[in-house]
Amino acid sequence: MRGKANTRLKLMTTSKHGLINSQSSVMIGEMELKSFGSLIYTPETASGEAISKIESHTPKIEAPESVKADQTFEVKVTVGPHPNTVEHSIRRIEVYFYEEGRPFNPVLLSSTNLTPVYAEPNVKVASELNKSGTIYAIEYCNIHGVWEGRKEIKVAG
Repeated sequence: MRGKANTRLKLMTTSKHGLINSQSSVMIGEMELKSFGSLIYTPETASGEAISKIESHTPKIEAPESVKADQTFEVKVTVGPHPNTVEHSIRRIEVYFYEEGRPFNPVLLSSTNLTPVYAEPNVKVASELNKSGTIYAIEYCNIHGVWEGRKEIKVAG
């Protein structure tokens, strides 16, 4: 690429889990490239038109508040009520676990592609943990983008 690239870096913050939330962007000519994390909607960050989509797009996580170490339990993730048509539907749900003390996070627990009309946005995952942390669910709507839900879970010895 010839010419000078304009670079603009915004503030990087650290969450209570030590995750870096990079709000950085890079200007390439007239085009701004944003970090992927800044494109994910959450109930806390949704603004403008996205506020009206919080209830129907934020993944809802059902899981115990506390589990015993290495004992199997169920995590259920649902999205909706939401349309389920070829034109407008939830196409993917991913479930991650941020484990306290783990050097590299998160761990992918499940990734499910959903076929419009035939599959509802409802995923169940059997899991076993040995450390406390946070379960994250990410869903993709073909019209309204990527949305995140999360739930802390404690592991008792």
